[in-house]
Amino acid sequence: MAGEKVLIIEDEIKIARFIELELKYEGYEVEQSHDGREGLNMALEGNYNLIILDIMLPSMNGLEVLRRIRQHSEIPVIMLTAKDQTMDKVMGLDMGADDYLTKPFAIEELLARIRVALKRKGVPLQCTNVIEINGLKLDLEKYTVSYNKDAIDLTKREFDLLKYLMENQNIVLTRDKILEKVWGYEYLGDTNVVDVYIRYLRSKIDDKYAKKLIHTVRGVGYLLKDE
Repeated sequence: MAGEKVLIIEDEIKIARFIELELKYEGYEVEQSHDGREGLNMALEGNYNLIILDIMLPSMNGLEVLRRIRQHSEIPVIMLTAKDQTMDKVMGLDMGADDYLTKPFAIEELLARIRVALKRKGVPLQCTNVIEINGLKLDLEKYTVSYNKDAIDLTKREFDLLKYLMENQNIVLTRDKILEKVWGYEYLGDTNVVDVYIRYLRSKIDDKYAKKLIHTVRGVGYLLKDE
């Protein structure tokens, strides 16, 4: 399986580096993330053949990362954790993990499980570029949005904002975080621009279709609810 691309999402840098070195020695291409939310974004934007995913991660735990990955692909995912509890294993497997290893583990065992997982279903993550929530569909490849097949015309900024909300469904996003991810680090304008664009989206989705998806959390920010 040399040449397959693997993403390691693991907050313990020494462990991630150790796995990376071993995988590279075996001929794999490897990338790392040490944060749950960053790792999810890399997984959604990259073209990986397998993901090694820790459960205990900052900003977003591994089970939530797995749940969101499974909305887009059946890419093989091997879970890692320091916890040796049956419930963690059951939850991970029920949510679509292909395999599970408890730390500490022998690298030979991990390599063997990677080979098995890749043989079983080596499906790249980007097999689909569509996010769909309660009839609202966003196509990343065609750059289109629709609600129950009714096309919704959005500007690029509105599209990017909706994409960020949908990728982080059921999670409250602060205005500063939205500005950073949608407008960029160098944006120096007022955070009120987020409120303005949220209103634009609501006028085209929530108000038009009487389907309340975008919610305000007073004093914090916004979230898109999957109810």
